[in-house]
Amino acid sequence: MKHIARKRFGQHFLTDGSIIAAIVDAITPVAGQPMVEIGPGLAALTQPLVERLGRLTVIELDRDLAVRLREHPQLTVVESDVLKVDFRALARQMLASATAAPLGKIRVVGNLPYNISTPILFHLLAQVEVIEDQHFMLQKEVVDRMVAKPSTSDYSRLSVMLQWRYEMANVLLVPPESFDPPPRVDSAVVRMVPLAQPPVLQVKTLEMLVQVAFSQRRKILRNTLGKWLDEKGFAGQFDLQRRAEEVTVAEFVALAQAV
Repeated sequence: MKHIARKRFGQHFLTDGSIIAAIVDAITPVAGQPMVEIGPGLAALTQPLVERLGRLTVIELDRDLAVRLREHPQLTVVESDVLKVDFRALARQMLASATAAPLGKIRVVGNLPYNISTPILFHLLAQVEVIEDQHFMLQKEVVDRMVAKPSTSDYSRLSVMLQWRYEMANVLLVPPESFDPPPRVDSAVVRMVPLAQPPVLQVKTLEMLVQVAFSQRRKILRNTLGKWLDEKGFAGQFDLQRRAEEVTVAEFVALAQAV
């Protein structure tokens, strides 16, 4: 029986064989590696991944799909909302049986539901210390914001909050016709590799600072971030005669450390 894509889960199933092969090649799975796939759906990506890995853990919210996936002998199925999954605990379980995990971390892949892609990214960011790398298919406009450089229209709060912790690259464009049903937008695959030596900072401070800075991105920072820094008693040097999009990730990080 054909599974009908469910709108409430943001389901769009990947069907293009050449695109699937290109994504798997970009991920470069190696036998014995501990890997988690978020939202395996109809297993289009799952099957070629598990053929190379030998074993794969999948997180699936749709009960009907989870039942189907459990019939696959090489899959471990976690039936859950990904935002409720404790990746630290999952990593401990997976690493106990992994045969190829020299860094003692797990790899994460997935075709993320468009409606909750950003919350998933931040959920993983909070548990990044157990992750070796991430490969995700997302809306192209989200990927553009993730990898954007300063002084561009795509550079945003999302750019800063991910780039301070990951090295990222857009590795593949995926057109709508690669899916069933086709989404109304282009998609892209992003590679996210956590920095080996990330800056030491209070993440909450950086979050608040960046949120205030980008809250009115057309305004000069003196009118937004300046007031916030005054409230914090900041007495250091920082050029507030700019807009948020002109400030580099390194400058935001240094300011968060100084505050």
